[in-house]
Amino acid sequence: MMGSTLPLLTPLEVRVLGVLAEKQLTTPDYYPLSLNALVAGCNQKSSRDPVMNVSEDEVQGVLDTLKDRKLVTNSWGASRRVVRYSHNLPQVLGTDSGTTALLVTLMLRGPQTAGEMRTACERLHSFADLSSVDAYLAEMVSRPNGPLVVKLAKHPGSREHRWAHLLGGPVDVAAANAPSRPESANGGVSSLQAEVTALREEVAELRRLIGELATRQ
Repeated sequence: MMGSTLPLLTPLEVRVLGVLAEKQLTTPDYYPLSLNALVAGCNQKSSRDPVMNVSEDEVQGVLDTLKDRKLVTNSWGASRRVVRYSHNLPQVLGTDSGTTALLVTLMLRGPQTAGEMRTACERLHSFADLSSVDAYLAEMVSRPNGPLVVKLAKHPGSREHRWAHLLGGPVDVAAANAPSRPESANGGVSSLQAEVTALREEVAELRRLIGELATRQ
């Protein structure tokens, strides 16, 4: 469980943890993630706000810091040649699956309305209805160790409030209320990049294992 205050995170730390949590739920067969797959997930063009372009060295540095804070752990793949990384977000924050899903959606996509979060969470957690999302958000605001989210002012002409996470500290309201960046026309292709990278690495590991087995015969 976390202490009396939230572990303040940098934008890249938020992105790395968000990607690890997302891929654990959406592509569990390829989780924990290798460094290459994690970098690809951080640099996706779709379902990400803001869009980033980070290097392996930058992500590795963040992983080392998050390991020191007990937010990330590492293990070895089947071949014992590829280091893989997993997150401890629910254990550190004391969150259940629904709360984690909403938090991860905000971490990866930026401020969202309750309706947008419910749609974005379809592959992460199934919410029965919008009132269920509202109940989770109310709990996330009133947590004894400090709120995980904050309700933002409505956009002009909008009927719903948006929400933002507080893992990076107080929210810059002016920046959060700026118009959202439209997604690229090629976003559907870009969103598959991380999964393709993970698949390629799994195939490479299987080939190495087969080669090792063949030499033993």
